[in-house]
Amino acid sequence: MFHWGDKLLNDIKIRNKLLLSFLLVTMLPVSIVGGYLTLEMRTMAFENAINQASINVDRVKKRTEEVIGVSQDISYRLSNDARLKKLATRSYESIYDVVEAYGNYPDIREYLRLYKDVSNIRLYIDNKTLLNNWELLNPSEEIKASEWYQRGQISDSMVGWEYIEDERDHRKYLSLTRKIELEGINRTGLLVINVNSKQLRSILNQESFETMIVDDQNNIIAANRNELTGKKLADISFDNKILGEGNGSYEAKVNGEDSKILIEELTPQASRNSLRIISVFSIDSIVKVPNQIIRLALTVIIISVVLAFLLIFSFSSIFSRRILKLSKHINRVGAGDFDTNVQIDGKDEIGLLARQFNSMVRSINELMLEVQTSNNQNILLEQKQNDIRFKMLASQINPHFLFNALESIRMEAHMNGQTEIARVVRLLGKMMRSNLEVGKSKISIKQELDMVRCYLDIQQFRYEERLQYQFNVDPAVECLNMPPLIIQPLVENAVIHGLDNKMEGAFVTVDIQKIEGHAQFTIRDNGIGITPERLEQVRTTLQNQEEKEGDRIGLRNVHDRLKLSYGEQYGLIIDSYNNDGTYISFRIPMEEGNL
Repeated sequence: MFHWGDKLLNDIKIRNKLLLSFLLVTMLPVSIVGGYLTLEMRTMAFENAINQASINVDRVKKRTEEVIGVSQDISYRLSNDARLKKLATRSYESIYDVVEAYGNYPDIREYLRLYKDVSNIRLYIDNKTLLNNWELLNPSEEIKASEWYQRGQISDSMVGWEYIEDERDHRKYLSLTRKIELEGINRTGLLVINVNSKQLRSILNQESFETMIVDDQNNIIAANRNELTGKKLADISFDNKILGEGNGSYEAKVNGEDSKILIEELTPQASRNSLRIISVFSIDSIVKVPNQIIRLALTVIIISVVLAFLLIFSFSSIFSRRILKLSKHINRVGAGDFDTNVQIDGKDEIGLLARQFNSMVRSINELMLEVQTSNNQNILLEQKQNDIRFKMLASQINPHFLFNALESIRMEAHMNGQTEIARVVRLLGKMMRSNLEVGKSKISIKQELDMVRCYLDIQQFRYEERLQYQFNVDPAVECLNMPPLIIQPLVENAVIHGLDNKMEGAFVTVDIQKIEGHAQFTIRDNGIGITPERLEQVRTTLQNQEEKEGDRIGLRNVHDRLKLSYGEQYGLIIDSYNNDGTYISFRIPMEEGNL
């Protein structure tokens, strides 16, 4: 029987199928269900509005908890920060001491930079030797007399949430207050952290109903209607009967209208007071919309049924054939076949769409080929340019060192036995072998330091007691990969300038430490230093576009290779002090791919 029914349906034309489907699936269900929906829509709309408002309030509560949770976390860290307590309680002898101490404590500025949910952090502390820098402040008598300050001084470990004015911009913020025990007997400070008002407004602006965040003093801290922010609930004709109510759903008059009010309390952990999320919507506005929808729906249904019947009868067969053909070719393109070409007769929109579709497919196909070709060429060109520049930079080996070493070997052979000569020749051979292998893109720091040790041992052979050196290397960075011939040129520079005008000799130090995700390199000598004019000239040279041909692997060479390898933010930093030597430092990232 079912097989016979399928056969019968398959034999009916698409136009007649659409008409039959329209009568059975549209008109009959609409007639039966329409009356029932008309009666139930009002109730359902009202219940949906309440449910939606409850969901919205819960969502606002959770997102608000996340925002203010950042302030709680920061307050906990700062309340246990011994460095901050020492900074706040120390007695300073001069303004310079205060400024220096502030500069050595960047934590508050780092918190403001890292967390967008916080707009200001300040600590009130009685210390007349401090300078008010909007982070550490001496409270004025007006501040001390304020209610929020006195409430904050009463609570020991509990945080409070106050709606207070910031002295910096004279705007009110939802602020966390927390009493902090400082060093010394009965010495305390009051930490204040402003919650970013923009973050709170962004949470509320996504809500369709009128929604507010209110503190325990009935201050409207934030609202999705900007004109309400900063007012009290009583200012917006809020029913006095529910001003102090907690969690629940209430019906009351707001601005003279019967309204539904949903209240959800928000009590953050370890807080002495709470906030409230309040959502308000007019009952009449909820009922009015369903009534309009019902009337509109009935009108649209009647008109749509009549028009649909006529249109389906007239155009179903034409549309179905042509649209299906176009759909077939669209699916082919979706599957990645860009060689398809659809042929549909006619000058109407479907025919125009078919021609535009063909043109679009051709354009996409051509564009993909062009982009692929261009990308391949650019990648190849960039790769070749980098390879050439690396090889050029790494190949500029100054022969003076080799000549000096060979001359020293010759003189030693002439004056002494052959044991020391054998050792120096071995070191020189090891260095030459390493230089021949410099084509490798990167080597480990340990390998680079082996070559530097060879260089320094050979120079010690040449200068004897006049040259001493020391390596301070963190074992955690020895396996880190880096470009070759980076440290050796800097050590060579340190040896040359360390011995320059120093009869007692040179002492060269190579220091490599792991600091905040980077390997920090410092090469220094104990020479007489560089004059400020010469130091400025050297720094300017590092920024020149071209290096003189034939120069040894110098500072500019190393500077360029560091930038090519790791980015523009990396490179050499040079400092020098009179009779205290020269310091050359750089850093490279501790990336996983470098290990």
